[in-house]
Amino acid sequence: MPPTTGRASLVHTSTAVLSLAPVRLPAPGRAAELQVRVSVPANDDGRDLPIVLLSHGAGPSRHLPSLYGYAPLADHWAAQGFAVIQPTHLNSPTLQPDPAVSAAPDAPLHWRSRTEDMKRVLDGLDVIEAAVPGLRGRLDRKAVAVAGHSLGGHTASLLLGARLTDPRDGRLLDLADPRITAGVLLAAPGRGGDALTADAATHHPVLLGIDFSTMAAPALVVAGDRDDSPHLTPRGPDWHADPYHLSPGPKSLLTLFGAEHGLGGIAGYDAAETTAADTAPELLAAVRRLTTAYLRSALRPGDPAWERARETLAAEPRPAGRIDAK
Repeated sequence: MPPTTGRASLVHTSTAVLSLAPVRLPAPGRAAELQVRVSVPANDDGRDLPIVLLSHGAGPSRHLPSLYGYAPLADHWAAQGFAVIQPTHLNSPTLQPDPAVSAAPDAPLHWRSRTEDMKRVLDGLDVIEAAVPGLRGRLDRKAVAVAGHSLGGHTASLLLGARLTDPRDGRLLDLADPRITAGVLLAAPGRGGDALTADAATHHPVLLGIDFSTMAAPALVVAGDRDDSPHLTPRGPDWHADPYHLSPGPKSLLTLFGAEHGLGGIAGYDAAETTAADTAPELLAAVRRLTTAYLRSALRPGDPAWERARETLAAEPRPAGRIDAK
């Protein structure tokens, strides 16, 4: 059973959040128009809002892998003073079976266009500020983080500096964006090569060529100690910690006790098809609390939130997880 503490396990927040979708951004040449959801604190007195680009994963649900998903994270981060921007990537089931999407050169994972989506979001911040009531002039464009779950973690790692061998032509690609200065990788894929199953290597060859040794930007890697992904790797849950172990510092690793791939239910409220561990309120509360603290300190140097959160977690009699750092 996941650990329990005396902390409240409610997943909703009492702080008002303004969320607007869809906001349409210019995306010439993209197989489908680029739509995003923008969530910010409703109090329009807040200024200099740090930006979190949130990249959804893949999965069997139709709408969770899109701008409609990940409300447990987006709502919470926005209530805590961040501007959260969520694109619908081309791999989303909401865009299938569009022939133009299916025929894209990086289908079916759309790994390259996913990084391009995030760069277009940053290019389109003026459009976003104009579209969202009360947002103009409130974004801190020098404080930008990327967060991603599962396949979204792969996207985040590339934007943070991990390099990739293009399976189509063997070129080594650097898709990083210097405007993004920190990240949170949630249940992200690990290394390729012999760490992949034969099926994964055949159907998703892009996963073979990831190189974390160049991912120098600060990041928090979040992994569940029961996140076994046998369809992708024979290595078990440790595979999802590779982005921490194989990259240079500064990095932190949050290992959640009892968590599976959903990390307590970050992809959506009451997703009935998930397992019990994927809908554990205490795990979700821990992910929200600790990622918020990390983002505060990463985007606001000198903010002690992360150090205090680490100390609090270590002092709990039944902690939700363990933090390592380098």
